[in-house]
Amino acid sequence: MAKLALDGGKPVRARKDFLVFGAPQIGAEEIAGVTDSLRRRWIGTGPKVGEFERAFAAYKGIPASRAVAVNSCTAALHLSILSLGIGRGDEVITTPLTFCATANAILHAGATPVIADVDPFTLNIDPERVARKITKKTKAILPVHFAGRSCDMDALSRLAKAHRLKVVEDCAHAIETEWRGKKAGTFGDAGCFSFYATKNLTTSEGGMILASGEAIADRVKRLALHGMTKDAWKRYSDSGYVHYDVVELGYKYNMTDLQAAIGIPQLARLEKNWKRRRAIWNRYQEAFEDLPVDLPMDAGRDERHGYHLYTPLVRAGAPRNRDVVLAALTAENVGAGVHYRALCDHPYYRKSLGWKRKDCPLASDIGDRTVSLPLSAALTNRDVDDVIEAFRKVLGK
Repeated sequence: MAKLALDGGKPVRARKDFLVFGAPQIGAEEIAGVTDSLRRRWIGTGPKVGEFERAFAAYKGIPASRAVAVNSCTAALHLSILSLGIGRGDEVITTPLTFCATANAILHAGATPVIADVDPFTLNIDPERVARKITKKTKAILPVHFAGRSCDMDALSRLAKAHRLKVVEDCAHAIETEWRGKKAGTFGDAGCFSFYATKNLTTSEGGMILASGEAIADRVKRLALHGMTKDAWKRYSDSGYVHYDVVELGYKYNMTDLQAAIGIPQLARLEKNWKRRRAIWNRYQEAFEDLPVDLPMDAGRDERHGYHLYTPLVRAGAPRNRDVVLAALTAENVGAGVHYRALCDHPYYRKSLGWKRKDCPLASDIGDRTVSLPLSAALTNRDVDDVIEAFRKVLGK
């Protein structure tokens, strides 16, 4: 086995060719779209945001009036929770295996996040554990479709109906994901999407809310722009100035045309890029099957995986632990990530909410062992070869 770069050996890639984790695929269409917006001098919220909303709604098979573009998935989650009337004194059940924004959005709305541990195979929130957490204060369930694999939305929807709970889907990883033929983000009262730089579809920063009804969409749109009446979105359009009223206390969460100009061609390539990531995923599955790692499970027969993250778990008996693996990959000039350390292991939530590892032992174990390898449509075949070589080198005996 070759000597690790971490120990002074030759790295798999040259430093100048460092493979950045999650680097987006940006083409001539995105550059032309942004340039066009700059030349038109329409760089705030304008016609391209509307075009992007309509195209995304069409992809998801819902009316365009129920899609609202915002500046992040965090904003989408926050606005969705507020628009459903959830706030102080209410509890929202969610997963501990997620980015901090999921819990933070609940807290920003004044509600209390309650964590239900995950299924150790799918890494998604376990409906049976959700059921045990429901109390009189519970007002909503907030599932996260981890890495692009759908949660069991049948079971979660049954729980929500039985207990009269709202459902807000965190679809940050799940643009292309489906559960038994139905698209992620269309099951609950609101579906929230991320278009961050590392996502399957990027607008550099950005998000989208798919609302289950017009009333929710209208309130989301109002709250996203300072609490002004929805006609305020048109006040600088070519149809002429429109007076507006501020009817409630809102936020500054709107998307810009510069962001939408990137997202429109990204959406047009979404299915092509999905196929490319699936091919890379399959190569990884074959290449790593003999390593001391637990490989991520593929989607079941009735699901469609979004293939957003590839997250093998380093076994306890591996020659190097997860943190050493991360350092060693970096030394080989291959970027990697961690998705995620469990929320109950972060100091803020331990102090403010009293969470402990015993509250989510499965998620904590996963958080101690998970590594995210590059999985992007922008990867060349050589890039994929280098990832495979580096990961095999690092986990060799």
